[in-house]
Amino acid sequence: MGRLVVVSNRVADPRKAAAGGLAVALGEALNKTGGMWFGWSGNIIEGGTPGEGELHQQQSGPVKLATVDLCREDHDSYYLGYSNGVLWPVFHYRLDLAHFDADHIGGYRRVNQLFARKLLPLLKDDDVIWVHDYHLIPLAAELRAMGCKQKIGFFLHIPLPPQLILAAIPQHEWLMRSMFSYDVVGLQSEADATHFSRYAEAEMGAEALGEHRYRAFGRTITCQAFPIGIDVDEFAALTHAKEGRDTYLRMKEEYHKRRLLLGIDRLDYSKGIPHRVRAFRELLKLYPENRDSATLIQIASPTRESVDAYTDIRVELEGLCGAINGDYGELDWMPIRYIHRNVARKRVPGLCRAAAVGLVTPLRDGMNLVAKEYVAAQDPADPGVLVLSRFAGAAEQMKDALLVNPYDTQGTAETLQRALRMPLEERQQRHQKLLAGIRAQDVHWWRRTFLEVLEQSGS
Repeated sequence: MGRLVVVSNRVADPRKAAAGGLAVALGEALNKTGGMWFGWSGNIIEGGTPGEGELHQQQSGPVKLATVDLCREDHDSYYLGYSNGVLWPVFHYRLDLAHFDADHIGGYRRVNQLFARKLLPLLKDDDVIWVHDYHLIPLAAELRAMGCKQKIGFFLHIPLPPQLILAAIPQHEWLMRSMFSYDVVGLQSEADATHFSRYAEAEMGAEALGEHRYRAFGRTITCQAFPIGIDVDEFAALTHAKEGRDTYLRMKEEYHKRRLLLGIDRLDYSKGIPHRVRAFRELLKLYPENRDSATLIQIASPTRESVDAYTDIRVELEGLCGAINGDYGELDWMPIRYIHRNVARKRVPGLCRAAAVGLVTPLRDGMNLVAKEYVAAQDPADPGVLVLSRFAGAAEQMKDALLVNPYDTQGTAETLQRALRMPLEERQQRHQKLLAGIRAQDVHWWRRTFLEVLEQSGS
């Protein structure tokens, strides 16, 4: 393979990335090929000219890091306005939260054109380009328009919704047609791949050629599922490292009389956290033996707090937790421990290992790696139980979890009770199968498989 060029909204230094992160997985291939990572610098230039931005380059070992500044107008329209104000909610099936503004799509196109102009002169003839996520869907089309001939792959880290939801986006035809400028389009799940197929055939008249290949607009592309994984051994090692071990021992000591249920999420409306809390309240109502016995620890990391939808969910969640603690709490027991701040990654494995039940119940999610991290952190001799939303991409692979519909409050509560009462032998069997699955399709498998398909595309 030629040099790997990774393009994403933000650039990470592979040498500084947290263990198990995307940067580490991509860093292996970047280091091997003397690759380049290109994206936004994170700098916002007040008063800058739209469509312009200074290019910065630096070396990180064998890897070149190339970044571009954005002016305030471009950042607000491309990033806040279109990427996170339109694509994020629509792709998570929340049309009601999308803000369609013609100026925003103009900024989105302008920044993708800027990235293409800055990237093109840095490319070599045998480069293999891998573009990541919804911020940069049209980047290949802009590069092709400027004469780029290299192989270009794209991976969407969030869900791809069904045809009729996609069709609600103004200028959806332009957005989706731009995907045919890639050689390979990677999605998280088979459900997402089906959505692409139906959209491509119905809306764009694409011809399905078999073996995940489609032809339209004079181009043939491959589109298939490449479910992303974690570095299982790396995360398991963190469980036994000092911070992870200390966290585990502290939690076991503090909650030695309780059974812990754990949720770790960004505070995002797609994660279904209020639905989860209501299900826990229903558990306490329907199965009173869990009062003074079960504790839910819910970590909800801050994100995009300037957006009204996130302010609303924080107010709702804090009200719910306060009401449940008020209704059911005792002097020496609070049903819910709600934490609205980031928890150090090195402590997360210890939290996971201490929890009898891991709650991963998004309303919609591309994959959700917390589910896989929870499994990797467990003690095989006495593992906890993963309760997983059927609407997470991970559910396609992790069928030995207890799958739930997060909209069904009572059904989820009944599943929580089943998880808390599950016999040891069943817990061990389920964990063994889950662990084997996430090992077989770990993050290295994901990277290797995608790049192999990209290398073979067009041949």
